[in-house]
Amino acid sequence: MPEDLFRIGEKIISSEKLYRIIEQILEQRSRGLSQQEVAARFGVDRTFVSRLEGLGAVRKGSSLAVIGFPVKNKEEILVLLAELGVDFSLIMTDAERWRFVREKSGLELLNEIMSLVSRVRAYDVVIVIGSKERIRWCAALLDKDVVGIEIGDAPITEDKIVDLERLRSLILAVR
Repeated sequence: MPEDLFRIGEKIISSEKLYRIIEQILEQRSRGLSQQEVAARFGVDRTFVSRLEGLGAVRKGSSLAVIGFPVKNKEEILVLLAELGVDFSLIMTDAERWRFVREKSGLELLNEIMSLVSRVRAYDVVIVIGSKERIRWCAALLDKDVVGIEIGDAPITEDKIVDLERLRSLILAVR
């Protein structure tokens, strides 16, 4: 079955279709339509629209962490993060990422990763730059508001340019 299709009993569910409809619902809400008006247009209960908004809400937090790899424009990103007062950043190129893994024993690597996870969990919002798969893993591991900027399909094997204006807009939106 294709990646975006799920069998649930006798039904085949398209995640792509769900994402498209959710995007349309949120677009209508951001244009000022009430939850009731949007619900009527899409044939759902108003409470569904409310719960959808609740599920996707990113708390405007006072503390923010940004992690990302593998990025090509690392220095530009670090300058932007400093300019915007981001509290914690871990930005790596592909070479740095592999050096991080290879220079440690298994126990050292595990301890370093656990230490980083513990530090990052202290922030209200975390922006993750990476593949969709890495973004999902971070969201599950951190169990908090994680916002992703997808820069390629896993596994990403080379440095990718991150759109600085997109990153700036995202940081300003969650701050």
